[in-house]
Amino acid sequence: MTKRKGYRDWRWQALWWHHFFLLWNTIHGQTRYSIQEELKRGSVVGNLAKDLGLGLSDIFHRKLRVASDAGGQYFSVDAGKGELVVNDRIDREALCGKSGSCILPLQVVIEDPLQLHRIEVEIKDINDNSPNFLSNALSLNIAESAAVGTRFPLESAEDPDVGSNSLKSYTLGKNDCFSLRIKENEGGKAVPELVLEKTLDREKTSVHKILLTALDGGTPVRSGTTQITITVLDINDNFPVFEKNLYKLSLGENSLKGTVIIKPKATDADEGSNSEIEFSFGSRTPPSVLSAFDIHPVTGEIALKGDLDYETVKSYDIDVIAKDKGSPQMEGHCRVQVDITDFNDNAPQIGFTSQPKPVREDAPSGTVVALINAKDLDSGDNAKVTLQLTKGPPFNLKPSFSNNYALVTVGTLDRESASEYNIEITATDSGSPPLSSKKTIHVSITDVNDNPPIFAQPSYNVYLKENGVPGSILYSVSASDLDSGENAKISYSILDSKVQDVSVSSYVYINSDNGSIYSMHSFDYEKLKVFQIQVQAKDQGSPPLSSNTTVHVFILDQNDNAPTVIYPSSAALGSLSHQRMPRSAKAGHLVTKVTAVDADSGP
Repeated sequence: MTKRKGYRDWRWQALWWHHFFLLWNTIHGQTRYSIQEELKRGSVVGNLAKDLGLGLSDIFHRKLRVASDAGGQYFSVDAGKGELVVNDRIDREALCGKSGSCILPLQVVIEDPLQLHRIEVEIKDINDNSPNFLSNALSLNIAESAAVGTRFPLESAEDPDVGSNSLKSYTLGKNDCFSLRIKENEGGKAVPELVLEKTLDREKTSVHKILLTALDGGTPVRSGTTQITITVLDINDNFPVFEKNLYKLSLGENSLKGTVIIKPKATDADEGSNSEIEFSFGSRTPPSVLSAFDIHPVTGEIALKGDLDYETVKSYDIDVIAKDKGSPQMEGHCRVQVDITDFNDNAPQIGFTSQPKPVREDAPSGTVVALINAKDLDSGDNAKVTLQLTKGPPFNLKPSFSNNYALVTVGTLDRESASEYNIEITATDSGSPPLSSKKTIHVSITDVNDNPPIFAQPSYNVYLKENGVPGSILYSVSASDLDSGENAKISYSILDSKVQDVSVSSYVYINSDNGSIYSMHSFDYEKLKVFQIQVQAKDQGSPPLSSNTTVHVFILDQNDNAPTVIYPSSAALGSLSHQRMPRSAKAGHLVTKVTAVDADSGP
């Protein structure tokens, strides 16, 4: 009955692992939710349990948890309702910047059995940011000789929102001399320009103050302003002009310090000091540019002076000013766009989506041991990662999605041959030269009762003197079991058999812990010369396994019987035997023949 129950348990476990392996292979779809940014903590995103086909009890018993690739724990699961809820403030601009689409990928890990679901939460923009200028005041110096129609580029406003909530238009405060025009640069960015509509007269008005307003397309509309202060300058009526308004170049992040990256050229139509040009970065150049680049004031050469990191900054937008030495000074502007190209300077990283668990030695091939992910901070081919296992251990990596892998068993396991494995995984990117990293995973193999106890000998011969003391030890048998724990604990017993129609248990008994066999009483060689004991060793596994051995007990004779004369018989005459012989008998005459026996054997 016990063996049958163990067989059913084994079949159930095999079917369960087979079902899990099939389930792992069939998870391809993704669940997507859509929410607005800045929702209150506790806001419901969706019914995760229902959408994944789980019961409420599965959330607790199968240890469902949610992990985010973004680094923050923005979501959690309400175990009582099965709902995915907002766990922390979500700022779309902080997560996705100016990207038109903001998708936050989540990994839902369900244990026992292991399952991995891919969930995407789309973060929709709300109009929670106003257009903003870098400063609330902007100063321009314009010569009074400037021609009508001359354009002066202004500072652009920035709005972190996207879509209809982003920056849409500019308006210019009421004035007599200037109008506003919007120009789209080569990068698609709208740049406001101040257009001179009427000749300036410094003697009438030396300073003009105009309010520039930036408006977004949200509902309600949000706005930001900056005050433009225009100082009208006298004479020196030609400003430096660059050959190009925009210079574009690419620069590898591994470029050496001191490398000259570009030399913008500018000319001034004036003469003398009014045409002598000095180059500099714009007054509102951000610290990231100033720490990375330097400009020669005379030649205009821009050189690299700091370290570049593509993973931190992918592009630099540099405002370059060419200013003459006239009085008043005139200046021209150009923009240098430096795009950083990636260099393979980051080795892949190996992590766990789910930590490895001990594996039963009878686990079927394809059993999932752990969920592994690989990441590389580089981009393009430099971020394409492949994982490899060292040859030898019976494991393999099965790709899933987004650089996720399942570590699965291959073939059969045997704890008695190898009770644990240290599996070395190597992650290598596709860069040139490629970079790699290694991680060792420790996997323990748990025991299954698949080895019966084995006796040291298939049979034993025991020689025992007769008339021994009852309760003395006859012999000790010993068996060993290759399994571990309860599966290796052995108990000994004597199988029932008959000795001269009497149960063997009437003659001997055995210590179930150590296999020592003891006599129940003394033995008489003249009554019993040999008998057999069937000893069984059984482990405590489920189901238990056992093996048998035979102990042959030979009784050795002792000289415990006196000889007995059987002829001539003295039964009729008591202790004397009378024999007749003729009176004429001579020496050597046969009187009688005496015959005696002894119940003992041998000498």
